[in-house]
Amino acid sequence: MSRSIQVTFDAHDPEALSRFWAAAMGYVNPPPPGRALEPGEDPFEAWRAFLAAAGVPESEWNSASAAEDPDGDGPRLFFQRVPEGKSAKNRVHLDLRAAPGLEGDERMAALEAEAERLVALGASRVERHEPAPPMTAGHIVMTDPEGNEFCLD
Repeated sequence: MSRSIQVTFDAHDPEALSRFWAAAMGYVNPPPPGRALEPGEDPFEAWRAFLAAAGVPESEWNSASAAEDPDGDGPRLFFQRVPEGKSAKNRVHLDLRAAPGLEGDERMAALEAEAERLVALGASRVERHEPAPPMTAGHIVMTDPEGNEFCLD
């Protein structure tokens, strides 16, 4: 029997990091329990109102956040605030499949376009690895706004 997973990120700013990954993956930031969002409504504003009404201290409003696949197929991403900063290379990273079915120059052009989009959202580009068939189709190494490494693959 297979299992579903949740990918958890330690973060300095859970809201900002969950906004980034939701945009990067085509995910959504979910509303508070029992609450539907109006079109264009910011889920984080809804969460702040919910937490204030629940008596949660404002200092804790950005202690956790999430991003979810709107189709319910992909893993849920959970972001939790931790006091320490990132001190070394992450041992697990995500590979974003940004050019499925493409090869060669067409693949690398699609990866470059996605890299530009993600840089505009706060990511940083680290390095490009050229295709070297048959072992690799090429990829771009990036970091998210808090320095977590991931690849556009």
